[in-house]
Amino acid sequence: MTFITKNKGLNATFLGTVNKSRISTVTHFVLLGFPGPWKMQIILFTMILFVYILTLTGNTAIICAVRWDNRLHTPMYILLANFSFLEIWYVTCTVPNMLFNFLSKTKTISFSGCFTQFYFFFSLGTAECFFLCVMAYDRYLAICRPLHYPSIMTRQLCVILVSLCWIIGFLGHSIPIFFISQLPFCGPNIINHFLCDVDLMALSCSPAPVIEHIFHSVTSLIIILTMLYILGSYILVLRTVLQVPSSAGRQKAFSTCGSHLVVVSLFYGTIMVMYVSPTSGDSVAMHKIITLIYSVVTPVLNPLIYSLRNRDMKSALHRVFCVMRIIQTS
Repeated sequence: MTFITKNKGLNATFLGTVNKSRISTVTHFVLLGFPGPWKMQIILFTMILFVYILTLTGNTAIICAVRWDNRLHTPMYILLANFSFLEIWYVTCTVPNMLFNFLSKTKTISFSGCFTQFYFFFSLGTAECFFLCVMAYDRYLAICRPLHYPSIMTRQLCVILVSLCWIIGFLGHSIPIFFISQLPFCGPNIINHFLCDVDLMALSCSPAPVIEHIFHSVTSLIIILTMLYILGSYILVLRTVLQVPSSAGRQKAFSTCGSHLVVVSLFYGTIMVMYVSPTSGDSVAMHKIITLIYSVVTPVLNPLIYSLRNRDMKSALHRVFCVMRIIQTS
């Protein structure tokens, strides 16, 4: 009897070890994306590829314009160049894989690739929130405290603020996403989305409400606090602009700040619905469309928004495209 009891204990221990070793069996995930017939997949592929090329071209042109034109070596344009650089990587962490899946029958992404995309998508999104904050602060100083602007917004302070945006962006979600990646995933492995998002937590075999709560709390806190700061800054800017006696001065201030507010409205309007609104998970189709707007559509609009109403940027971009034509023809 003692021998049988010992054997049962050993068997239970062995089976427990085997079960634990089989918990994390998922080696890849399937991104359903936008399911439909082959013709629709080709149309979507063409549209998204066109938008992606426009995004790369427009944002790269802004970076080159700021780099080559000495008149644009000011904090506002340095911030804009960094913002454009961020937008290039923001779309690049999702769109190439999306394009591949449009033409793929399997639509798979590796486990490590999925979590890498998850990390960069949220890190770059967080960095964008802080860049928009710094850009709002820059406009506040330029309009509300114009005499003190050169002494406050120095090149050194600009570099520090830019560095903080990148550092906070990449550290903000690193710990929660690391712990999510350590959760056991034993199936199913199908994600009804075109990218690896917070939906990953629902696929874990062992629910972790604490980690999920921390992740959502950090995301909501970053979105709400940065949005409130931006709104507060532009309310002060608006109050100052309305007190400007010159109509030309008011028009110039509205032109500069208006473009910033359009970008802020597009970005925060969509991410608030996605990550702060309690009803954001009701419709999967709406979930995908909203994500597509702030992750693909907004980055392609930013170069147009910032350049169309800015005379210095338009002239600098004109020179950039002239140089590109000369290089192509030579």
